[in-house]
Amino acid sequence: MGIAFKSSERPTLGVEWELQLVDRQSRHLKQEAEELLSELPELSARTDTPPLRHELMQSQVEVVTGICETVEEAKLDLERSIGRMRAVLEARGTTLTCSGTHPMDDWRDQSFSPGKRYDELIEQLQWLARRILTCGVHVHVGVRSPEKAIPIVNALTKFLPHFLALSASSPFWSGHDTGLASARSVVFGALPTAGPPPNLSGWTAFEEYLATLQRAGTIASIKEVWWDIRPHPDFGTIEIRMFDGIPTLREVGMAAALSQTLVEAFDHQLDRGYALPSPPSWLVSDNKWRATRYGLDARVITDIHGTTVPIRDDLYELVRELRPVAARLGCAEDLDLVSETLDKGASYERQRAVVADGGSLDDVVDMLVDELRGGPARAEVGIGGGAGAR
Repeated sequence: MGIAFKSSERPTLGVEWELQLVDRQSRHLKQEAEELLSELPELSARTDTPPLRHELMQSQVEVVTGICETVEEAKLDLERSIGRMRAVLEARGTTLTCSGTHPMDDWRDQSFSPGKRYDELIEQLQWLARRILTCGVHVHVGVRSPEKAIPIVNALTKFLPHFLALSASSPFWSGHDTGLASARSVVFGALPTAGPPPNLSGWTAFEEYLATLQRAGTIASIKEVWWDIRPHPDFGTIEIRMFDGIPTLREVGMAAALSQTLVEAFDHQLDRGYALPSPPSWLVSDNKWRATRYGLDARVITDIHGTTVPIRDDLYELVRELRPVAARLGCAEDLDLVSETLDKGASYERQRAVVADGGSLDDVVDMLVDELRGGPARAEVGIGGGAGAR
């Protein structure tokens, strides 16, 4: 089974941002995706890859950029699409939010989007699919050859906890605090072909592995491989899928900048003949769990001997190392938002701070609405190294 990889000569960007449709008065999800798409045919039916798309649930939509050269271009692309959506939604009393899970709503109250693909997904996965009331952000970065794709994917698994801790935004599930920074990571990660990618030796091994999955009937096509990081052969990209739903456009830019600079840095290291990191599967899985549970208070494992460091310290150092790459790519300011997030709190911390201050989950939704509109993120919250942190 040969898989053609449409290589990209530059580290181009594409961003997919999953959003929630929320009733402005009740703060609950509204099942209006089909109506929204029908009112915006210029966004939803323009090409085979439209900027506005269905998701599994009728209470969600996905906004997708075109092929972008810079983080700034990607943000402007998303902003234009959201502006068109707001013009339609406001007349319906609907607004937009984004978080890994809606703080209050239950998956059993949702309607599914129409389509053969979704029907087949639900039939195959049953309860696992029915409860995917989750949102995420996916970032594509162009790669110059398939020979580079798998080594870079392996190297990026070292940063799964970093991607997740920075973006974790789903502490609540069906109206209850889960005790996790990211409930979405658990809900989506339960799918049979989700989770960290297998550690493969190269592109040929990737082709052989997918051929085996198809022969076994595990997947019908590569589209059913939902790894946290995966090669996307049709686009010639590496797709980072580890981010929780991100509530602000600025933070989406941060995720895109971190992704683009890491891929570019690894690409150049390969050109210079360096071997990229390739952490073992047990270490990758353990670190992902630590970020799922503790977010930015996690301690991550750095080597096969079990050495750990606070993920906050690791992120500060990572930003310092990547800043020259970000400067060349024109996204240094976006990358610097990592440090601001460490100081002021990620979304899961901001959400919990609302409740800790006496607010309700309605107030949490209101904050998410304001943040997506570009309002100020919540003032600095109490963060860092609680007694249970690992």
